[in-house]
Amino acid sequence: MNALLKSISYIFHPLLMPFLGVVFYFSKSPRFIPLPIIKAKLFSLALLTILLPILLFFLLRTLGKINTIHLATTKERILPLLINCVIVFVIIQRIFPNNEIAELYYFFVGVLLSTLTCLILAALNFKVSIHMIASAGVFMFFIALSIHFNINVNGLIALFTIAIGAIATSRLHLKVHTNIELIIGFFVGVIPQLILLNYWL
Repeated sequence: MNALLKSISYIFHPLLMPFLGVVFYFSKSPRFIPLPIIKAKLFSLALLTILLPILLFFLLRTLGKINTIHLATTKERILPLLINCVIVFVIIQRIFPNNEIAELYYFFVGVLLSTLTCLILAALNFKVSIHMIASAGVFMFFIALSIHFNINVNGLIALFTIAIGAIATSRLHLKVHTNIELIIGFFVGVIPQLILLNYWL
């Protein structure tokens, strides 16, 4: 059971969530988008949201700025979160600008707002669950897209609801977060996406 709960934290790692949201968009969008463009955007996104943060993690650990991948203390979180804000800003400006795919533009604006909120809370010495922020934001994006495109993804939403519960259970079992940190993390992920629906839904 311990190994299973640990694996959940890695399977649903925050680095993977934005990429998952974009893959879901391209798989469900009724709009015609040339396949080479989709591949190019997914490749660029994977480089910026997965590969680059991993490389930066090893660099920061080598420099002694962070100790583990779990970012156990609020002090350790500040620099990685600041770097992530810059990465998301680049994504908004270069990969998904507002004049191309509005849904993904506002999705990443929501990701940026959630990350900034997490950064501010870390600066105030309060640690929220980044796992919960990322999964909750993507969860809200799934629901919004199902309404926007009038598609039935109830099965996926149900599975993702179970996944969020499993993530919360995993983080509690590993004793890296408290109930309040998970609850606040959920709302930090959902609320920006919910507010931004006014601009594209």
